[in-house]
Amino acid sequence: MQPLIVVNFKTYETAMGAKAVELAKAMERASNSNVRMVAVVSAFDLHSVQQAAPTLEVWSQHLDPVGKGSFTGWLQPDNAIERGAKGTIINHAEHKVNIEHVKELMNQLPSSFPICACAADVDEAHQLAELGPTFIAVEPPELIGGDISVTTADPTIVSDTVTAVQSINPDVRVLCGAGVKDGDDVRTAVELGAHGVLLASGVTKAKNVEDVLANLVAGLE
Repeated sequence: MQPLIVVNFKTYETAMGAKAVELAKAMERASNSNVRMVAVVSAFDLHSVQQAAPTLEVWSQHLDPVGKGSFTGWLQPDNAIERGAKGTIINHAEHKVNIEHVKELMNQLPSSFPICACAADVDEAHQLAELGPTFIAVEPPELIGGDISVTTADPTIVSDTVTAVQSINPDVRVLCGAGVKDGDDVRTAVELGAHGVLLASGVTKAKNVEDVLANLVAGLE
């Protein structure tokens, strides 16, 4: 199964609106048969990104377990799917939710719709694994957006998370996040047992996006 490079666009100025479209096109160009490239975009940009880069897998940054009706301001799953979402992340360190939110969301979404639940540590990953999301991304909050990758600062949290998750549900795959910047980080994450990486600023703030994406992909070759 192809390893993942998941890029969270967040609300960076360099990854919103027209710039989100350009970044998605660059990701689409960088994709190859060795890697599953995923763009995680703002709900506002789902449709435009999906239209501009039709072969790129596009996820939502968040979804709410609500139906159709009186739910002002919530991100309704069916609407996101209609606008091009092919998956979602949930419980990111910058948008935490409780375990019931994750459980209800999973119950509402199609079984084929990938869900990546984020965990700050091994204990939270253990809790989430019991729900059986498609992926669990372990991201120590203190390293998010920093210059030091979790694979360097705390490699055991990656390997320990893989062990913990696999002991609960071997079908759940682990992604590694926080501070990931280059192909060496990607390669190390996979060596530690992760199925891929979740990163943001390493791509969205890059001066040369094409070079960074090529380097990330090279880490999986």
